[in-house]
Amino acid sequence: MPRNVMTLDEFRGRFVEIKDGGFIRSTRRGPTGVGHTFETLLGLQEDNIAMPDLGEVEVKARRAGSGSMVTLFTYDRGCWKVNPLGAIRKYGTPDENGRLGMYFTMSRNPNNSGLFIDIDEENVSVKHITDGIIATWNLETLARQFERKLPALIVVSALNELRDGIEWFHYIRAQLLKGTSPDILREQIAEGNVLIDLRLHDKGTSARNHGTGFRTFEDKLPLLFESVEDL
Repeated sequence: MPRNVMTLDEFRGRFVEIKDGGFIRSTRRGPTGVGHTFETLLGLQEDNIAMPDLGEVEVKARRAGSGSMVTLFTYDRGCWKVNPLGAIRKYGTPDENGRLGMYFTMSRNPNNSGLFIDIDEENVSVKHITDGIIATWNLETLARQFERKLPALIVVSALNELRDGIEWFHYIRAQLLKGTSPDILREQIAEGNVLIDLRLHDKGTSARNHGTGFRTFEDKLPLLFESVEDL
């Protein structure tokens, strides 16, 4: 088969070989070394792999115990219930150049601008303590967006150590993650395992929106899926 195409059974067999090989010298310095090294060992040319039994699957390699974050998807279609430019000018904060923006990682506790996350059975919303709903996302819609972006994900965990300033990896676990649901997203947003990032600023005559980001911690990824299978 050409590179980037393999069956799930072929991946399992190759992963066992990589795992049994012990520590491998990183092929690249820095944070991306863990992913690049695994892709090289697997024979991948990019982050995704085509599996006839699963379709397009992203492969995410991570350092075991890492608190790094990953963006799941961005979504803003129809969510804003007030004019975004007006919201920026009312609730935004200036950056180092004096430009107003709303670059906030939201939580259930009000921030300095009085904005917070509220969750009910069907929706998650950004609210202001006195002004009410600023933006709202339907959880069913978010679940569909998540599954369009990540219908399946293979998370590979690696131990790492430094030897004479060079990082080495031992890939010890691979998990196949599939499917999600509104209930899962509701629970994980409430637990603080899915974070909502507002990312927009005042462009003068309009708002420049980079897309609301839905992010999670790498070690929380298995909590966001309905099916978790060790490979």
